[in-house]
Amino acid sequence: MDLQQKVKEVFPGLSTGQKKVANYLLVHAHTFAVSSAQKLGKDIGVSETTIIRFCYSLGLSGFAELQKLIRNQLIFESSLNEYHSSKLEVANQPNFMAQVMQNDIVSIEKTIKNLSNDDFTKSVDKLAAADQVLISGHRLSFSAAHWLTFTLRLVREEVHLYRPDTDDIFLQLNKITENSVFVAISFHRYVKETVKITEMAKQAGAFVIGVTDSELAPIAEFTDVLLPISAPRTSTIDTAPVLFSLLNSLVAGVSIKDAQGFKERKAMYDAFNQDDDFFF
Repeated sequence: MDLQQKVKEVFPGLSTGQKKVANYLLVHAHTFAVSSAQKLGKDIGVSETTIIRFCYSLGLSGFAELQKLIRNQLIFESSLNEYHSSKLEVANQPNFMAQVMQNDIVSIEKTIKNLSNDDFTKSVDKLAAADQVLISGHRLSFSAAHWLTFTLRLVREEVHLYRPDTDDIFLQLNKITENSVFVAISFHRYVKETVKITEMAKQAGAFVIGVTDSELAPIAEFTDVLLPISAPRTSTIDTAPVLFSLLNSLVAGVSIKDAQGFKERKAMYDAFNQDDDFFF
């Protein structure tokens, strides 16, 4: 079922309360996926019964079926169509570049508002104190994992990137202790290998930090802290600016948390920077 199309089809025949539910669903599908009917009713300003009747109007058996449908669509729908359609919406507006970048700013601001500061602080504390950090990401997430590994190495030692083309994950996981941190970066469409490795890291005793685009992401059940990025679309490409901003915040936090360690690393790099054979 194309949920958005179905909602538009039945919309004219809905009651006033059910129309409020429909409008909320079209804008806040993620909220429907993770909230109870009772909480949604309170947020929207309608009764729980109104939400159930809205489900019936869609030809569904109840709220549980609607929630399952939303979760499946959020996880499996193609993100490339979302990316292109969102750009078509601003294609004919003045200053296309500014419009695209402004949308990135909106997503960053939304993430700032929705992200738990306690979870962020706990992540920074764990990353700063860990005996080692292992980072994993596949497909588009690999570039972010690579960047985080390189940048985090500037401020602390023992940061490792899992490279699926050359590394043996079993050997890397074998080095994990209860003081280690595993960072899983996983975005739509979710790669099964990332999920499996995250599960293995959790079983090995690591503290697991998940960076993803939804509380429903498959890695969520294996994480100690989940840092979900807020974006108005499901497009993985559109999450990249927010993702790198969040990762930059984590690295900045670690540099402040372990100020002495950062000072020592900086001195080492400054010494290398004196070599004219490598730098201009």
